[in-house]
Amino acid sequence: MADEPVQRAPSESGENGLKLMTRATYVKEAALKNLFMLCAVVAVAAVVLILVFIGARAWPVVDNPGLRAFLFGTEWSSSNDAYGILPLVTGTLVITIGALLLGAPLAIGTAIFLSEIASPKMRAIVRPAVELLAGVPSVVYGFFGLVILRPIMADLTGGMGFGPATASVILAIMIVPTVATLTEDALGSVPSGIREASYAMGATTWQTIYKVLLPAAKIGIIDAIILGMGRAIGETMAVVMLAGNAPQFFQGLGEPISTVTSQIVIDMGYASGVHRTALFGLAVILFLVSMSLVALVRLLARLNERRT
Repeated sequence: MADEPVQRAPSESGENGLKLMTRATYVKEAALKNLFMLCAVVAVAAVVLILVFIGARAWPVVDNPGLRAFLFGTEWSSSNDAYGILPLVTGTLVITIGALLLGAPLAIGTAIFLSEIASPKMRAIVRPAVELLAGVPSVVYGFFGLVILRPIMADLTGGMGFGPATASVILAIMIVPTVATLTEDALGSVPSGIREASYAMGATTWQTIYKVLLPAAKIGIIDAIILGMGRAIGETMAVVMLAGNAPQFFQGLGEPISTVTSQIVIDMGYASGVHRTALFGLAVILFLVSMSLVALVRLLARLNERRT
């Protein structure tokens, strides 16, 4: 007796035997879609609200002390009612550039080692150590610099050891995880066929790295450096502990200096009136700089996509 085909209930299966979606499934999917959209809206709204809040508090700076005096003033002194941000901006740039000059080569070298040279066992040791640097609180870096590095810098510079040199060294260590991780990702995104073609033409490992891989991953490496720059600009506690916090122009690697973030932290506790308004103005400047760095990274990513 031949086997008779099994009949499926129309309510449970479609024509191809696939289970149909119930109304409850549609409701769940719609709920999840709305939930995810709400999360995205909250993230965007948070950024907008922060900008609106600090912008509203900083707006009076346009009248007092005046936008020109605020942006191009050469003195920051609450006792003299002078709130020019040029010394603070200069201090921020000096420390950030110093951190990038020291930290970027170290981070890129670490990324090249992990991506192209290290054995799996060595990679399993070095990569967690680099990632652990990102989890160390900034105040711990500050204590390390204060106790260990500051006396060394004091002997080298002849001062007390507070200044851009000490702060730059600590910030260089702090940006290594960010730059190294993103650079390693950029190198890892280079197709393996490019490496194989280079080796097939007789290139050595080092020639393949600096003549093939680094140019191919150039945009990703630049993105990593820019994001590391953003980390250095926004750092506060370690800079407060090591820079010396003197709102003056750069006078030497061993002379005290102040940055935008450190000045906000130091002054906010007692500031009032125009002084407090000027601090919110500093916050706006810092916010706009951070947004500009992120926008630059996005722009470079789009240019890279067009080229590929």
